Amino acid sequence: MSSDKTEPTTSEFAQVLSAVPLRPALLPRQLSDEEFALFARVGAVRQVNQGEIIFRRGELGRSMFIVESGQVQLEFGDGLPDKVIGAREFFGELVLFIGSHTRVANAVAFGAVSLRIVDQETFEKLIANESRLLAQFMRRSFSYLVASEQQLIQSLKRRNEDLMVTLDSLRQTRTQLSTAQRLVQTDELSGLCNRRGLYMFLERLGEHRLPGTVLALLLVDLDRFKQINDRCGHLVGDQVLRAIAEEVQNAASSVDVPCRLGGDEFALLMQVTGEEELRARATQIIGSVRALRFPGAKDRLSVSVSIGGSMCGEQSDWAV
Repeated sequence: MSSDKTEPTTSEFAQVLSAVPLRPALLPRQLSDEEFALFARVGAVRQVNQGEIIFRRGELGRSMFIVESGQVQLEFGDGLPDKVIGAREFFGELVLFIGSHTRVANAVAFGAVSLRIVDQETFEKLIANESRLLAQFMRRSFSYLVASEQQLIQSLKRRNEDLMVTLDSLRQTRTQLSTAQRLVQTDELSGLCNRRGLYMFLERLGEHRLPGTVLALLLVDLDRFKQINDRCGHLVGDQVLRAIAEEVQNAASSVDVPCRLGGDEFALLMQVTGEEELRARATQIIGSVRALRFPGAKDRLSVSVSIGGSMCGEQSDWAV
């Protein structure tokens, strides 16, 4: 994709969003050069061998970890995908902000891993001596934690709103709406809206519009899906599709429509404040998908997606 930053128009449907952010930016858990140098200077060194457990889910945490080299996998269990923490990224930071905190995942080393460990006492000294840099680090950390909490709240809010809409719909159209009709609008594998459901939503778009927003569309395509099916089998392929669907769902607000168009193609119809929010949603999906790992698959299967996006005119031909 070209790096020229031209403003899109509503007639330009296929402005491609690269997997690399258009403006260089730190990932949510990635340290800046200054932060990494500071924690590397004060943190205790720990060398970890492949397969060694750094901490277990349910343990009380007392330190934050910074990965100098190698990779650490966070295993959440309960059917949730694992996530990978790489070099210059941190994890376990919540204990520094609120004291002892129960770990919510197992942390396991892949290959030889070099860590720096920062405990609460060391962190308190840094706050006193490196207040500017620590304020920057804490602000970004809190933003990440708040975003995670907001994502959970949005999910619960969506469920509540979906329930209220469903109850209202049943009251108004009880004689017309049947279970079969609802199933026709829903993708069975992912639980998302399907193509038919998306078009039905578009027919009633005026009922759901929020003031002060514009419509935007993301098209999400899973890379090399046929190779995943061929190498790992269709059960793993279905697991991957469900995980991608969940990340698309997580990027949606309560007024957005995440859907599976078919096969390995997904879409997210959004009401956003502008192009910057469109880019941020796409970057969120790309980053969260990259961090997925599938324990039941061979060779630590990781996946990626390609995303195209556009601001949309409401009078446009949606089929096109």
